[in-house]
Amino acid sequence: MSYDPNKYHRKSIRLKGYDYSQAGLYFITICVQHKKCLFGEIIDGEMILNDSGKMVYNEWIKTAERFANVQLHEFIVMPNHFHSIMEIVGGTLVVAQNTVDQNGIDQNGIDDFETGQPQGIAPTTKPKTVGDIVGAFQSIVTVEYIRGVNQLGWQQFRGKLLPTELL
Repeated sequence: MSYDPNKYHRKSIRLKGYDYSQAGLYFITICVQHKKCLFGEIIDGEMILNDSGKMVYNEWIKTAERFANVQLHEFIVMPNHFHSIMEIVGGTLVVAQNTVDQNGIDQNGIDDFETGQPQGIAPTTKPKTVGDIVGAFQSIVTVEYIRGVNQLGWQQFRGKLLPTELL
């Protein structure tokens, strides 16, 4: 049976206009491309992770190290998908960095003219969203899985291992 994206396509249930960088709990489900069972199997009602499933598990743990304001709650790697409850704490993930004082001098003693910043405007960093966090995870897992295919003989796939689709 071949995969039909028109038949199996899910519409996003994300709220339009909602700021997914704000503090809160987020339930995430990510499915393996074409629902292939690549991460292990269920034996006697227990999920047994294979090597690629263990890699997914470990990379999700590292997400909290990569993003300081992320706390991981319950999560599980299943044969062909992944569930997690992730929390963004303390407001947005990245706080705008205000290094310029009222005189246009940054904390390093360099005036706005030298930095190229307009006078009185501090450099800012865009807050990371749930999509940014999940996208980073998907990318890292895909690269690591490809490494496993090439070096360890893991089952091949085409395209992105975990397509971008938040449920």
